[in-house]
Amino acid sequence: MSTAKTGAAAPAAGTAPEGRDSSAGVKITSLATGFVMATLDITVVNVAGAAIQQQLETTLAQLTWVVDGYVLTLASLLLLAGGLANRVGAKVVYQWGMAVFSIASLACALAPTAEVLIAARFAQGAGAALFMPSSLSLLVHSFPDKRKRTRMLGLWSAIVATASGFGPTIGGLMVSAFGWRSIFLLNLPIGAIGMIMTARYIKPVGGGSTKLAASGHALFVIMLTALSFALIEGPQLGWTSSAVLTAAVVTVLVAGLLVVRERRAEEHVMPWRVFQNPGFSGANIVGFLFNFALFGSMFMVGLYLQHARGASPLQAGLLLLPMTIFFPVSNIVFSRISAIFSNGLLLTAFLLLAGVSSLTMITVSPATPYWVLALAVGMANVGAGIISPAMTAALVDAAGPEHANVAGSVLNANRQIGSLVGIAAVSVVLAAAHDWTRGPQASFALVASAYTLAAMSAWRLIVKSERIEAANSGPAGA
Repeated sequence: MSTAKTGAAAPAAGTAPEGRDSSAGVKITSLATGFVMATLDITVVNVAGAAIQQQLETTLAQLTWVVDGYVLTLASLLLLAGGLANRVGAKVVYQWGMAVFSIASLACALAPTAEVLIAARFAQGAGAALFMPSSLSLLVHSFPDKRKRTRMLGLWSAIVATASGFGPTIGGLMVSAFGWRSIFLLNLPIGAIGMIMTARYIKPVGGGSTKLAASGHALFVIMLTALSFALIEGPQLGWTSSAVLTAAVVTVLVAGLLVVRERRAEEHVMPWRVFQNPGFSGANIVGFLFNFALFGSMFMVGLYLQHARGASPLQAGLLLLPMTIFFPVSNIVFSRISAIFSNGLLLTAFLLLAGVSSLTMITVSPATPYWVLALAVGMANVGAGIISPAMTAALVDAAGPEHANVAGSVLNANRQIGSLVGIAAVSVVLAAAHDWTRGPQASFALVASAYTLAAMSAWRLIVKSERIEAANSGPAGA
């Protein structure tokens, strides 16, 4: 049965067509600002990593904490932030997050040691956790029409993807001209503009009486922290060290306690009933695996260009540009083809493209021509630019506006956990390989496997859900 999307109902008489909403661009820009800052901070740090290592004399484990410390608090607090948005209002929480993120960015720029920088990155993650799910919720409520919302999701993703695409180049230019601290100062004017535009153009979304599952969220944070410690410090301290083994045991025990707590409590950390929808569960599985592969590979490639090929931060940023420029381009393409092909089919096709492209690099070495590496990673990222908005649209369609806050929190939490584990896993692979030939080869094999598993999940779960919905909405189900 065809899974092509059906058109939305015509607007009611007396209402202006949504396509003529002159404030749509302003709203999208306001709600994308937070994601732009959050995305820039991941991509530019990848380019600035070598400079940070040199100036602050950090180890690979400490550099991984600089990246993953941010992702850890982001992933740990997203679900709590979604519940908080339900309780006090999405706009309020969004603005809180922007303020915390901006202040923490200033602290990063002023950090005198690696330890202070890592602590400030934790604070940045907390700010991002506040504004990420609120941003998606505000977008859903700003554009209630499904077709218009899908197009706006494509545009919203394109703005964020542009930051991803140009982030390494911007980071390389700023690090070369002003030093690595300047990449964090960049967030201050962006944050100020975002807060002003949000206050003026975004309508509040009311809160409610939702109770926060405090004990469950505490267990979730402890579990992710222990897992991160084991993965990041394992190569440095040794996998059989008492600290790493203790962290592994804590991870397993707390995960068990969390499962028991979720089965008995009335307030849950995750909306388990919504997971019964295969489209919702599929989007979350895809989100985890997609971020695992994308951010794990970009973390590795940024270091590879500098350590294996001797590139400066500026050169690395310029060399990464052909690999990431496809993000915004393919996001715009998504807004055009989303009305023709279903989200599930787009996800399956482009995840397979990303997997096959990554697989071609399992023999990469310092002798591999640059254009071969750029073409393979660039083709994978063509898929990434389609995957991100299609995945978000599939989740929103499955959850509905009434679950927008929580749905956005769950998807972003799973995606950030994927980034966290992907970056840590690549660090483990690079540390175990001890050279810049075998390490990247094994990393690309790991990335290709994640993309392929994500494609299988999209086909089995999201496409299945879309076919069921199409059957129910047809003449027989009318």
